Amino acid sequence: ARSQTRLLATLFGGRLEPGVAARALHITGGAGPLPARLYTPHQQDASLPLLVFFHFGGGVVGDLDTCHAFCSMLARYGRTAVLSVDYRLAPEHPFPAGLEDALAAFAWAEAHASALGCAARPPAIGGDSMGGNFAAVVCQELKRMGKPQPALQLLIYPAVDLTAQDSSSRDFADAFPLTRETIDWFMENYLPAGADLHDLRLSPGLALDVAGLAPALVFAAGFDVLADSVEAYAAKLRAAGISAPHVRFDSLAHGFTAFTGAIPAADAAARTMAKATAAALRGA
Repeated sequence: ARSQTRLLATLFGGRLEPGVAARALHITGGAGPLPARLYTPHQQDASLPLLVFFHFGGGVVGDLDTCHAFCSMLARYGRTAVLSVDYRLAPEHPFPAGLEDALAAFAWAEAHASALGCAARPPAIGGDSMGGNFAAVVCQELKRMGKPQPALQLLIYPAVDLTAQDSSSRDFADAFPLTRETIDWFMENYLPAGADLHDLRLSPGLALDVAGLAPALVFAAGFDVLADSVEAYAAKLRAAGISAPHVRFDSLAHGFTAFTGAIPAADAAARTMAKATAAALRGA
C-alpha cells in the first residue's frame, strides 16, 4: 500500500513551486527524531507564523512526498515557511504514536519558529485527511492542557468522526480513492485492540465543547465519504464563535492535493486553498 501511494504521488503529484526551496531536516517526535521537510519561499515574510503540516494516509501510508507539491504552494502563496512532518505509521506504530508525534512536532516547531525565519509565536497547523485529524486533535489537546492555540488550523477533508453514519458515508462508500472498505482496512491497522472510536483523539468532531479553539479553514471534496462530517465540524466550530469558513470542491474526490500534477481542477483547488491560507495567516 505504501509503495502504491508513493507511485501515485510520483505519477500524479505536482512539482515544487518556483521560488520555493525544500530541505530535509530532523525534528523531535514523540519517541525520537522524525524526518521532516522545510519549504521556504525566497521572499519569506518573517512577521508571519510557521505552518506545520501533516500528510494524509489513514495513519498507515503516506510520506513527505505525498504532499510535496501542495506544501510548496502553501509556502509560495503564504510567504512563510512550511514544515512537513513524517510521523510514525501503523501497524508498526499504532495509535496514538502518530498523534504523539504531531503534538511533539508542534511543540518543536513553536520552540524553533524564529530560527526558521518565522514569527516567534505559536505556528499554524494543518493537514489533509488523517493529517487533518491530527491538526484538529492537536488544537483540542492544547486547549485541554491550557496552552496557547495555533495561529490557524487548516483542515483539508479531515477525518473528524470515525463513527459517522451520514449521507456521504453511504452515498460515496465506493468512491475512489477512499472507499468504506479502505477506511476499515486503515483502522484495522491503525487502531490497537479495544480502541474506542468515540475517543476524541480519534473523533475530534464528537467534542461537545470546541469554544476557544484556533480559527479554522475547512475544506472538503464533493465525492468523499467524509464530506458530511467535515461540514458538520465546520458548523460546530462556527456555532462556538470560531471563524471557520467551509468550502466543498464538488467536482473532486478525496485526496486531491496529491493529484495536482494530473488533474487541472485539483491544481486549481489546491491553489485556492493555499491563497486562502495565505490571507488567513496575514490576518492571524
